[in-house]
Formats: sequence, structure tokens, C-alpha cells
Amino acid sequence: MLATQIFNLGNLYVLPFWALMIFLPKWKVSKRVMESYLPFVPLALAYLYLFVTSVTPENAQALSNPQLADIAKFFADEKAAATGWIHFLVLDLFAGRYIYLQGQKTGVWTIHSLALCLFAGPLGLMSHILTYWVSQKFLNPIGNTTPDLSSAE
Repeated sequence: MLATQIFNLGNLYVLPFWALMIFLPKWKVSKRVMESYLPFVPLALAYLYLFVTSVTPENAQALSNPQLADIAKFFADEKAAATGWIHFLVLDLFAGRYIYLQGQKTGVWTIHSLALCLFAGPLGLMSHILTYWVSQKFLNPIGNTTPDLSSAE
């Protein structure tokens, strides 16, 4: 029951951050909130709780040398699936934060990449990388310094 509640709360918890980045990207509050790491703390704590309570000695051994069948068996458990989902929420939000902050820094359009990242994190990140590349290559090739895409600042 607690895993279901954490799953449901996690889904709701991330929505205001995505809304700030997508719908109010220029608002000072959005930038201040997204520059902070604090939004990740509750999710990371929920993940820690679920991880610790879902990993047993048997599946820890199986996960230490992962095979697809073992991973599938692990995630067949509801608590393990909630753990994986919170993992996705944290990392997708972190990738979205990166996209947002880079967009603020470089002026590159990010709404499409953020929306995609909300639903499929790696695809949103790839979209942002491609959008950045296209904008630098074709839209403003002269006089633009290339930012360090490895930095989220």
C-alpha cells in the first residue's frame, strides 16, 4: 500500500516543476526553483526508502550480475516497480532541469524538448542536443560561443 501511495505522490510531486519549466520559463521563481537541488531531495528520499525495502538478498545477488530475465522478475514486484518509476521521475526531472537551464543560458528553444523529456527523458535530452546543434549550426552560426553542454549552470 505504501509503495502505491509513494508512486502516486511522486507522479503528482514532479508536475509543478515541469509546469514551471514549460509554461513559465522566464519567471524569476521558475529559475530560482530550478537552479536549486532541493526539488530532488523528497524524490531521492522516496527512492531510497523504496530501494532499501524492495531489495532482498536474493534479488540483490541477481541484480549484481544483471540478466534481463532477472531484471524482469525483480520489476514484477509492485514495490520494485515503484522504485524503478521513482528512479525515472528523478532522472527525467534532472534531465529536464538541465535542458531548462541550458535553454535559459543559451536562448535555445526548449519547450518541445522539455515536453518530450517529461514523457521520455532520453528522447527529450536528445531533442535538446539536436535543437541546440541545429540552432548553432544554421540559425546563429557567427558570433555565438558554444556553451559547455556538460554543465547544468
